[in-house]
Amino acid sequence: MKRREGRKKVDQGAPKWMVTFSDMVTLILVFFILLFSMSQIDINKFEAIAESFQNRMIFDFFPSAVPLDNPSDSRSLEGGEKTSNDIELPVEKEEDDETDTASDQQEQQNDTLDNLMAEVENYLDANELNKVVSASRSERGVVLVLQDSILFNPGEAEILSSALPFLTKVGNLLSQIDNHVKVEGHTDDVPMSSYRYPSNWELSGARASSVVRYLIEENNIGEERFSIAGYSDTRPIVKNNNATNRSKNRRVEIVILDTNKE
Repeated sequence: MKRREGRKKVDQGAPKWMVTFSDMVTLILVFFILLFSMSQIDINKFEAIAESFQNRMIFDFFPSAVPLDNPSDSRSLEGGEKTSNDIELPVEKEEDDETDTASDQQEQQNDTLDNLMAEVENYLDANELNKVVSASRSERGVVLVLQDSILFNPGEAEILSSALPFLTKVGNLLSQIDNHVKVEGHTDDVPMSSYRYPSNWELSGARASSVVRYLIEENNIGEERFSIAGYSDTRPIVKNNNATNRSKNRRVEIVILDTNKE
């Protein structure tokens, strides 16, 4: 008995991969339609938002800069006052004013220092003090530098009698202005060790104190205008690598402070 041959099954319809492919294409089409729909911009509303970001306090007083679809729901202020959405912020103007104020203050400060520097230089010229006192301008004010060799004996803080005349003239200069004054003592890096001055710290502070005490006593200047500091060898103006440089670092600086930084 012959065996019947089974009939081959014939697939009907599209291949299975075509179904997946068509689903993907459909999803991509929907995605681009959504993008296109969202890209439509109402130019009037966009301009309203842009203007509000520039000139109005939209976050503190009004929930949106876009006009309401139902204007009857909005509340108006009595007496014809502006709504909170119409309040303008002068932010840029305030920033400009602050910048101008800071610039004016800086110019006034520079003018004050320039005038003070000119006054000091004229006084030094008129009293022939340029050989013993050098003047310079810094951020703090006007700095008068006196070398220790004309003020003190080595390792001492008592003012030499030969230094008193020009130190008196410096006091006359200070008595003619109202600025506060800081007197600073500086030494070189050679170690100091004595019964009175165990280190350069004590020596530098004592020398500054001697100058202040003389200026106060001889020129009748108020004590409240003065302050002193001893820096030892921590602030040299040149390297302490030879005798000439060390002599430059041994000094007393009289700083006529800028009135704006006192």
